[in-house]
Amino acid sequence: MTALELIAFLLVDAGALAVVLTRDPLRQAIVLSVYGTLLAVLFLVLQAPDVALAEIGVGAVLVPALIVLTLLRARGRQR
Repeated sequence: MTALELIAFLLVDAGALAVVLTRDPLRQAIVLSVYGTLLAVLFLVLQAPDVALAEIGVGAVLVPALIVLTLLRARGRQR
């Protein structure tokens, strides 16, 4: 295991912990987006660029965007 791989794994571990420890759902969606980006970087380091592209599209953009839109719509109905 190279130093770059070790750093990438440690960043992904820290990102996962940050997602779990964040309590506000809107902030959690933002942290989830950062976590998806970290996973994409890890996949690039592990020489899987196709998986990294999919992770950027789904894990860093689509899922957090859907969560934010759902939260905004739910908060709009409460008012």
